[in-house]
Amino acid sequence: MQDSPLDQVAGYLRSHHVMTLATCVNGDPWAAAVFYASDGFKLFFLSSPTSRHSLNLSRNMRVAATIQEDYSDWLTIKGVQLEGAASEIQGEEEQVARRLYGDKFPVIGKLAQAPAVIIKAMAKVRWYQLVPQRLFFIDNSAGFGRRVEIDVTAAPSVR
Repeated sequence: MQDSPLDQVAGYLRSHHVMTLATCVNGDPWAAAVFYASDGFKLFFLSSPTSRHSLNLSRNMRVAATIQEDYSDWLTIKGVQLEGAASEIQGEEEQVARRLYGDKFPVIGKLAQAPAVIIKAMAKVRWYQLVPQRLFFIDNSAGFGRRVEIDVTAAPSVR
């Protein structure tokens, strides 16, 4: 039995680590690669509040993002394209993000054992969430040019 498109995308998000986040302020676009952890289709990431993409988010929370591997064969391409809203989080949402992120990236989950440079960097970051409003799953292995829109409201949460 084949997984549903929801399960395929949730699995894809869990098994990958880096998204390219695109922001835009005053017509000036910017893209940055960030590590992420997922809860259903919601993506959590951390970043310096002084990075260009974080500064952009403080002025315009509308974003686009992609998650994919570096393919060389067009017929095997898979990936996620999405648009949504990204914002800084605190409190309970930040605690959820820290837990999910720490589970996915053990160096953060076991911060006390991390190298000093990581501990120092973590003291300066802020936590963010990206809530998709539209999401597409590309899967050329199921047919060249196959692009399926996923109902992001149907995604289960892992909490």
